Order: sequence, then structure tokens, then C-alpha cells
Amino acid sequence: MPMYVRDAMSSVVLTIGPAHTLRQAARLMSARRVGSAVVLDPDTSGLGILTERDILNSLGEGQDPDLETAHSHTTADVVFAAPGWTLDQAARTMSHGGFRHLIVLDAGDPVGVVSVRDIIRCWAPVPQPAMA
Repeated sequence: MPMYVRDAMSSVVLTIGPAHTLRQAARLMSARRVGSAVVLDPDTSGLGILTERDILNSLGEGQDPDLETAHSHTTADVVFAAPGWTLDQAARTMSHGGFRHLIVLDAGDPVGVVSVRDIIRCWAPVPQPAMA
């Protein structure tokens, strides 16, 4: 029986604006325990994604996380998934594109994010200890 993106996605969607600093974005991502933030630019009505790797790359380049904005580090050419995609479709899309997160859209609205980690959790769940 196939599993679908809706079964694996996180419905906790962290949405930030393009003017958020990388430090602000990192704090929000950490507090929500998510590895990405959807960046909504009200001026362009566009959606982008900022990931933990984007923040790490900026820090590695010696940039100041209090001065760098999400806008400067957002991936704008985002590939979106639908809740009805199979996990196989999502995994193939991520593998082909070389990225680890997909924003999930339903009727044009972000309803979730699915990551490689989410897919792995569905495909190889950790067995729970038996109750005594």
C-alpha cells in the first residue's frame, strides 16, 4: 500500500518574512524543531524556502547572522509537492533536484513541509518498546 506526502509531512509550517534576519529565523526554527522556514514575500506573493543548510552556509562564509536577511538566502525556485503525491514521488523529486525539503501546497496554500527525514520515518519506523 503506497504512503503519501500527507502521511509524512509536518503540518507545522513556520512562515517568516524576507526581512527576518538569519538569527531570528534560526531561533524560530529551533523553537519549532523544524529544519526549514517558508519565506513569504508579500510584495511578490512568492513563496521560497530557507533551510538550516542555508544558514550554515552563510555562517561558514563568515557572514553576520544579525545582518543577513532571509531574503538574501532564500531558495526561490522551489519545487512544490501535493498532499496526494506518493512518498516515492517526493523522494525521487528530492533526489533528482538535490534538495531535502518540499513545501506542500493544497489549493495554492502551504499546508506542510516534507523532508527526507519525514520520509525515512515513514519507511523505517523505530519500533516502540513493548509495554509491560
